[in-house]
Amino acid sequence: MSRIPLIPPEQLSNAATELFAQVRKGLGKLPNAYATIGGHSPGALAVLLGADAALGKGALGRADIEAIRLAISEINGCDYCVAAHSAVGKLVGLSPEAMRQIRTGESTGEPRLDALVRFVRTVDGTRGTVPTPVLDAVVAAGYTHQHVIEALLVVSMITFTNLVNRVNDTELDFPRPA
Repeated sequence: MSRIPLIPPEQLSNAATELFAQVRKGLGKLPNAYATIGGHSPGALAVLLGADAALGKGALGRADIEAIRLAISEINGCDYCVAAHSAVGKLVGLSPEAMRQIRTGESTGEPRLDALVRFVRTVDGTRGTVPTPVLDAVVAAGYTHQHVIEALLVVSMITFTNLVNRVNDTELDFPRPA
């Protein structure tokens, strides 16, 4: 059971109610993680949704974004986000085997995607300045500096939701990945 209680619908702020309607319209449901975040901090959920909207208009493809979310969520030990983004990953064309490989840091056989996953895994595990060869490798694989900046935004946003879910022990409302 989750540790941070959900706000009852009749006690939600207008801002939270509006954001929840937006999420339901886009996803067909209100995931427990978003209900927790938005119920207690509509501003925090608005930032997440705004980042998703910006990424949707950016250079990274949906599969790249989900690969980053899966890799970082696995590193951070967030079972909720691994389950959620495995479900989304399937929708954007990632195979179950590729998602498993992304989560474990194995090669998917797609050199460009593998370079991106190595990049974000290294960034996440590095303290201080990231070595130049790490940046050079992802660029050499075909990603631009715009892709790099957007990948870092994905890392930032998924790390926030990972932290919320790890503190909250958010109740899963997505199937566990195989």
